[in-house]
Amino acid sequence: MLLGTQDKDFFPTEIKEKFKFVKEMGFDCFEIDGKLLTENVEEVKRAIENTGLSVSSACNGCRGWIGDFIEERRKNGVEDIKGILQALSKVGGTGFVVPAAWGMFSYRLPPMVSPRSREGDREALLTSLAELDKAAQETGTYIYLEPLNRYEDHMLNTQQDAVDIIVKGMFKRVKTTFDFYHMSIEEDDITNSIRKYRNYIGHVHIAENHRYQPGSGSIDWERHINTLKEIGYEGPIINEGRVRGDNPLEAYQKSVEFMRRYI
Repeated sequence: MLLGTQDKDFFPTEIKEKFKFVKEMGFDCFEIDGKLLTENVEEVKRAIENTGLSVSSACNGCRGWIGDFIEERRKNGVEDIKGILQALSKVGGTGFVVPAAWGMFSYRLPPMVSPRSREGDREALLTSLAELDKAAQETGTYIYLEPLNRYEDHMLNTQQDAVDIIVKGMFKRVKTTFDFYHMSIEEDDITNSIRKYRNYIGHVHIAENHRYQPGSGSIDWERHINTLKEIGYEGPIINEGRVRGDNPLEAYQKSVEFMRRYI
């Protein structure tokens, strides 16, 4: 398994320096912003060559969600992801992490009445993923479909929700993202879910139960990481949590050292 990170506010802004900084912190790989990648492919390639830090995947950087209520935005998002997949194939990345949507609507928060039916939600996702599955096949990459918790999205909240869409669409290059923060809210037991959906897992995001850096909350990292090892998962484990502490860099460095006990 590879320990990786998304970008943080205290990382350098220049790409080569950013990659060097992440490598020196003790990370093996980097989950890059999709827009940053597509606009700087050659610079990213040079940074990889100069530092030895790999790009594992990409996340964010699209003009719309694959389940967007507004059709133009949905189509824009799909087109942007196709471009990101092409860029990932040029730098050795494996896939793009995508939720159905983020912050668009929740049945758990007012007004609690969706502007679209559940059948409409499902159709939007199946239509988007059909295009992206084809693009992933053409580029040798994957779509990592990420269920979010009930307060951030209404379409996909559990691993079963994501698997149902994958099975319905008979997609070949769509896997699920196991995000420990969201799973701590939505799954009865993270370890049991890892075992149950082992054939669909493609990617892992980590953060504590309160969304901050690993080692600062109550998630049983030893148990869950050992379960990933038991099922033979060898891919990236990407820290996407927020960072809490008087000195964010120091707090994040301690989190890297904490996770190295298990990875």
